[in-house]
Amino acid sequence: MPTVKVTDLAFARLQSPDLDLAEKFLTDFGLVRVARTPKALYMRGTGPTHHLHVTHLGAPRFVGLAFHVESEEDLRRMAKAPGADGVEHVDEPGGGQRVRVSDPHGYQMEVVWGLQAHDELPTRRVTRPAGEMLRIPPGPSQVKRLGHAVLMTPGAKQKIKWYREMFGLVPSDEVYAGPKDNIIASFNRCDRGERHVDHHSLLCVESAKVGLNHLAFEVQNFDDLMLGHQHLKQAGSYRHAWGIGRHLIGSQVFDYWQDPWGRMHEHWWDTDLLGSRHPASLIPAEEGLASQWGEPIPESFLNHATP
Repeated sequence: MPTVKVTDLAFARLQSPDLDLAEKFLTDFGLVRVARTPKALYMRGTGPTHHLHVTHLGAPRFVGLAFHVESEEDLRRMAKAPGADGVEHVDEPGGGQRVRVSDPHGYQMEVVWGLQAHDELPTRRVTRPAGEMLRIPPGPSQVKRLGHAVLMTPGAKQKIKWYREMFGLVPSDEVYAGPKDNIIASFNRCDRGERHVDHHSLLCVESAKVGLNHLAFEVQNFDDLMLGHQHLKQAGSYRHAWGIGRHLIGSQVFDYWQDPWGRMHEHWWDTDLLGSRHPASLIPAEEGLASQWGEPIPESFLNHATP
């Protein structure tokens, strides 16, 4: 039995030496500032979650991830897990309560409940009635929510076991190289019973390095993804990492960009949605790492890890 069953990713925490530069990139990427203090920046999407991305002031590094749970009872249960802190009231924008625990790499994982919610933000119109012309205003993508995170790690098969036992994640697809028991990538989703959820919320990939490969943010639609690509390209100061294409595993349309410190942020749209009856699949690497269309995966992407 897992300690708790998380319901979704809430937000990610990074650290950067320049909050102005961080805010510029994240705004161009399609997030919206909701709060800023002298030492931290909080960015939201168009959805109701108070914030999706926290940047603390300091040397560049990945701090950790936060997951939603359904109840205060889940928090109390989580607080009894080995290595977990007790339930604490959060003294930062968004409030709520949380329990913190270090994962096997030492990253800070949080389970949160009672985070403040917003009204949803308006989005661009990309449809029109017959008789009208479609003219879409340019600008950044309008990020909706944080969909998944990807971690690079030695011993990925063992590391994901910790996440499943702690947070109730279940496998959607696993990728092997050579023998079928040599798992090199594990795609895991939240377990919400019969409710359909994203194909994966957390992915662990076998690597000699330890660190964050990327954070993936859902956008509104295909037009929104393409507008975001154009906006970031025209900005002229950001490195494009991979895309545009459609993954095989998860099926989402993707576009990857690096922030000023090399951390990869993905725009994605249209992923597979799965319920509890979907069995996990075992897929060979030569198939699982391919795209349905688009550029082949760059070697630099496969080896990318931000400590």
